Formats: sequence, structure tokens, C-alpha cells
Amino acid sequence: MEDQADVEMLGRTELFRGAPVDLLRDIQRAAFRKRFSAGDTVLQQGDAAATVYIVVAGRLRATQTTLDGQQVIIRYLGPGEVAGYAALAGGETFPGAVIAVDDCHLIGWSATAIQELMARHAGIAINVVKLLGARYLDIQVRLRELSTEKVERRIAHTILRLAQQAGRRTVRGIEIVFPLSRQDLAEMSGTTLHTVSRTLSAWEERGIVACGRRRVVVAKPPLLEAIAEEPD
Repeated sequence: MEDQADVEMLGRTELFRGAPVDLLRDIQRAAFRKRFSAGDTVLQQGDAAATVYIVVAGRLRATQTTLDGQQVIIRYLGPGEVAGYAALAGGETFPGAVIAVDDCHLIGWSATAIQELMARHAGIAINVVKLLGARYLDIQVRLRELSTEKVERRIAHTILRLAQQAGRRTVRGIEIVFPLSRQDLAEMSGTTLHTVSRTLSAWEERGIVACGRRRVVVAKPPLLEAIAEEPD
């Protein structure tokens, strides 16, 4: 039963979408399972890019640490998403780290196994190209925001992206479903903790967002979207 559930899940992922069932079963049999507790390091920055994971349950945080020790949050990864892009692209080492935000269940493959699949099955290779292309475009958008937008717009865009990726509707609004601190938002928005705290407090007074216990709820999405699209 678990194997069948894995096959169905793999067929819905960006990496293996469109693969026939027999191939999905082969892919599942070649995989290994790993579980990580909240706070565990899944992939270490600078280690050999030898593994690719797909998230089955839980959520991961991808980060990069600069030479001067500053940490930057790159993205959060949820069920069905891929961790270990460098291994897909043939990179030698992981450019960043991946940390478990909460208890996680992952399915993984060696980089060699994934590259062999890409060589034998054009559909999977095309999926990899699309996946890497989408991440490249995402990074381009964030770089443009950091270079050209005022800080309030950057914070608004960051929260809206997270709400789209990992939001659930509640009576209070759209709640981001994993712990998210103001420091996390500062790192993702390219600003300071003080600025994020001041901005969120102002938005809370207006009823746009509600924050507490490392949780963020977008109470009035249209107002936050309006801030995100305000001309600089």
C-alpha cells in the first residue's frame, strides 16, 4: 500500500510528471527513504552533490551562508518538491544547506541514479530542464525585487509568495502553515529584523496581517497585494 502511494505521489511531482506507471514503479524501487527531525541538516553546504530528495511530508528550508557568515534563506520546500538541485544539474557540491523545518519524510536517489534516468528517458530530462528553468526565473524575480523595490514591497511579495506556496484558508485569513519568524522574513526580503518588525506591526494595526508564535496570517490579501504592486 505504501509503495503504491509512493508511485502515485511521484507521478504528481515536477520531476517525474508524465512518466508511465511501470517506470514510476522502477523509480520507486530504486529509491531510499529517510526521516529527519525538525532542525536536522538534510544537505550541507559544500558537501558533494550526491543525493536528490523529494519531500513526502514536512517542510524544508534551503539556505546559503556567505563568506562573512551571513545566512540567506533561498526558499522553503514542501511535499512533492525537490531538494538537491545541484545533483540534477551535474554540480560538484551543494551551494547551500537544506534544513528540516519540522519532522520530515523524504524519498531520495543518488545523483548517479537520477542522471542515468535522465539519460534513458527524455521525458524526465525535459522535466529537469523545466524545473531548473523555473527556479532560475524565480531567482531572477527576487534579484529584481532586491535591486529595484522599496522594502515594504519586498516584504509583501515575500509573504504573498509563501502564502501561495504553503497557505491554508482559515477563518482569520490565509495562514502560512509552517513556523516563520520575523528574522526569516528579513533574510528572505533582504532587509533587517528591525524593519520587518516595524512593517509587520504597522500592517497588524491596519488588519492586513496577524502575527504571533512564529505564525503569519494574511488577513486581507487584496490590501497586501496592493502594497506589493505600489509603484516605487
